[in-house]
Amino acid sequence: MAIIKRRTVHELESGELSKRLSELRLELAKERAHSAIGAAPTNPGRVREIRRAVARMITEISQRNRKAKEVV
Repeated sequence: MAIIKRRTVHELESGELSKRLSELRLELAKERAHSAIGAAPTNPGRVREIRRAVARMITEISQRNRKAKEVV
C-alpha cells in the first residue's frame, strides 16, 4: 500500500480512513515481524514511512472527533 500524504488523509471519509488505518497497522506489524526474525529488510525506510502515515491518520481522526464535540 502506498504511503498517504496529509492532504489525502484530510480528504478521506471516516470509514475509508479507518479502513486504511487498519491496513497500514497490519502492514507495519508484518514489517516489524520480518525484521524481528533477523531477515534483511527490503526497504529499510518503509517502517518509518508507515509509522508516520499511521500517526497522520490517528491525528486526523482525533481532530475530527474534537470538532464533532465542539459542534455539539
